[in-house]
Amino acid sequence: MVTWESVTTAIGLALGGDPPQGRADLLALWEQTDEHDHAQRCVMAHYLADLEEELDDEVAWDERALAELPHVGDDALAPVGIGSALGLAPSLHLNLGDGYLRQGRVADARDQLAAGLAVVDVLPDDGYGRMIRQGLAGLDERVTGAAQT
Repeated sequence: MVTWESVTTAIGLALGGDPPQGRADLLALWEQTDEHDHAQRCVMAHYLADLEEELDDEVAWDERALAELPHVGDDALAPVGIGSALGLAPSLHLNLGDGYLRQGRVADARDQLAAGLAVVDVLPDDGYGRMIRQGLAGLDERVTGAAQT
């Protein structure tokens, strides 16, 4: 059984000191989950996307993370400090929109941007919230620029 402690330990490795080992640990944990472990799979896919070197692989993980979100109970992400599952949505839409834009999928990127902006009000007014809002604003500029070329 995958525990939140094992997930956060792997994320810590991925972010803090040993990304290859963190990625390997997250992939091993992913294999131990089943299709009903939506919260853990959502979080793991979200971080695995950032650890991919190939854009198509990154986007595939971002798509998995977003696909899991509707099945995540509202308080299921509390163990990783997210009080409401909806609070992760703007970040997931931002990441997927960015990936789509880098793939040249401008219309898909625009759709993800719109979805992220539609739920941005759930973000707290703190550093994380400001970072995601700034990311969405930057994505908006890049999508607009790409649509004009």
